[in-house]
Amino acid sequence: MAVILLVEDDVAIRTALTRALTERGHAVTWQPNGMAGLQALIEERPDVVLLDLGLPDIDGTQVLSMMRAVSEVPVIVVTARDDDADVVKALDAGADDYVVKPFGAEHIEARIRAVLRRSASQRAEGPLVVGDLVVDPRTRSASLENRQLELSRKEFDLLFALAQRAGEVVSKRELLAEVWRQPYGGGDRTVDVHLSWLRRKLGESAAAPRYLHSTRGVGVRLAAPEAP
Repeated sequence: MAVILLVEDDVAIRTALTRALTERGHAVTWQPNGMAGLQALIEERPDVVLLDLGLPDIDGTQVLSMMRAVSEVPVIVVTARDDDADVVKALDAGADDYVVKPFGAEHIEARIRAVLRRSASQRAEGPLVVGDLVVDPRTRSASLENRQLELSRKEFDLLFALAQRAGEVVSKRELLAEVWRQPYGGGDRTVDVHLSWLRRKLGESAAAPRYLHSTRGVGVRLAAPEAP
């Protein structure tokens, strides 16, 4: 059973989804707008949030950014918006998954199970060490040479995905699927931008890499710097 917070202003969708998930054994609470949803997140501490983007008081993407400022709870965006730009914007803002309406109750429950599995896996795993770089999924923190790195949610997720496979070349297709839950299709620019941000915070560049090594046309590899 999961404790689910549903932020949805459409009464028919809200009622149907609440009933379907409750029948499947989940505890569901709901809020009809973004600010009430944010308050409920802080007070109720649900296991997962289902968030509509078309809310009456504030755009759901802004609500998502505010949620990410106070919580790491998994958030699944459920919306009628199916434009690629909206999908990328929501995922970059911190969504763990993105489901386009209409959808069946079994479909959304499967997505809930998936994000909860990923969340539990990260909490259970110990720190990953690559040279002087330490990545701790339990606290969602990373440090380099004992200096704490200030990483965004997606920067941390990207670094963690690479640290799990340190020494291996990971393709952009795999990173899009694992970090952004997005099928490959021109989304390599998203990966490139986040890698660029991550390199700056690691004190390196694509021209002078220390930890992040790109293989043209293949992907990127995280490895400890070679000894001088």
